[in-house]
Amino acid sequence: ALVQIASLAVRSGNGLLLKGGKEAKRSNAILHKVITSAMPEKVGEKLIGLVTSRDEIPDLLKLDDAIDLVIPRGSNKLVSQIKESTKIPVLGHADGICHVYVDKSANMDMARRIVLDAKMDYPAACNAMETLLVHKDLVQNGSLNELIVDLKSEGVTLFGGPRVGALQDLNIPVAQTFHKEYNSPACTVEIVDDVYGAIEHINQHGSAHTDCIVAEDYKVAEAFLKQVDSAAVFHNASTRFCDGARFGLGAEVGISTSRIHARGPVGVEGLLTTRWLLKGSGQVVDGDKGVVYSHKDLPLI
Repeated sequence: ALVQIASLAVRSGNGLLLKGGKEAKRSNAILHKVITSAMPEKVGEKLIGLVTSRDEIPDLLKLDDAIDLVIPRGSNKLVSQIKESTKIPVLGHADGICHVYVDKSANMDMARRIVLDAKMDYPAACNAMETLLVHKDLVQNGSLNELIVDLKSEGVTLFGGPRVGALQDLNIPVAQTFHKEYNSPACTVEIVDDVYGAIEHINQHGSAHTDCIVAEDYKVAEAFLKQVDSAAVFHNASTRFCDGARFGLGAEVGISTSRIHARGPVGVEGLLTTRWLLKGSGQVVDGDKGVVYSHKDLPLI
């Protein structure tokens, strides 16, 4: 992550202060030395700094007149603490509670592949599935049982919502909460009445990160894509695709669930803001009544 973030800072022209985990202290120091030594003289090696002590963090978070953005990468506790400790804008996400909803119209072979990939490709990833939602009709036709067997055969520990917990033949313990990021081979399973029940559940219990619908019904899929208020919403694709590299951005500094500025995987464009440069020849607004203004993109200078 250090190399990716440093490269994005250089590419976007941002100064950068890095604070890595103590378990990688020596590696971070070596990587920092390599990167800064490769800086052109006109840029200077001070463009990227390395913070080595946690004791410095509280003072840095007070420098809202000098630091424009904080990007925490880590646990919910870390992100929440930083948000509460600074006036500086914070970009990132506290939770990765991602959902896969399997509709009654789903191709079940596809659904089984997506569900297993979303959970087991990298269970600790922030874009891994943490809750599986299924249409109520899948209980009657046996498809829910197939999904459960698949997950259990891969070693996934399952917890049920109230409706799943009530099905005694499944023998799945009831989850204490839907707002749970397992970061491990475990997930919650729940039954919903239809796509609108899934949308309501996700918007209430999700973290606005990445959510997916598996469905062959176009209208159902479109309703899900339009009404789920998350940074990334997928149709018939694993939640694991929410990634800067897989989006073609190359590197990323993280994934943002914010509703302003950058949202989703944050690459170079997410580290840039807009400045408006106007070159005139004496124009004034006096007398522009009735003038129709238009906008045209111009190349960067």
